[in-house]
Amino acid sequence: MCPPSDLVAFDPIPILEVLSRHGVRFVVIGGYAAVLHASPFLTSDVDITPEQSQENLERLSRALTALHARVFTPAEPEGIPFSHTGSAIGESAVWNLVTDFGRLDISFLPDGTKGFPDLDRGASRGTIDGVELRVASLADVIRSKQAANRPKDQRVLPTLREILAARNARNRP
Repeated sequence: MCPPSDLVAFDPIPILEVLSRHGVRFVVIGGYAAVLHASPFLTSDVDITPEQSQENLERLSRALTALHARVFTPAEPEGIPFSHTGSAIGESAVWNLVTDFGRLDISFLPDGTKGFPDLDRGASRGTIDGVELRVASLADVIRSKQAANRPKDQRVLPTLREILAARNARNRP
């Protein structure tokens, strides 16, 4: 039996490394993308938007197996085991999962966006602890959080807008 998700120390790097090692094409979004853009607000999960090609969904399925991903629900914080294929994963718009390294949320169409192609267009490439990845632009993170309009998003939006404004001011000639 796996430990409950609140007892699993959140460690995003192994999650990202497994996704990368399996060749999954994805963009990091949400709170962790904001952290990578210098947000001072901590997060307890990694949110991603994967490309929806069948080949990529199969790679994602293999990565989820390697991560021992389970469906997360508040009633079952340890997660509910599930069998999956790439096709099955692509049939749901959102997956809330718990892995051996903490929470992983998959959203194929984040609020305020048109999914992977939209987010990938403005994403930046980066390397974190040797893991190459694509991170949604701060403007796209703000756009999505604004569209979601959840209380937790409303709390961080002023700070994210300040970070973006300061960057834009530095980049002006």
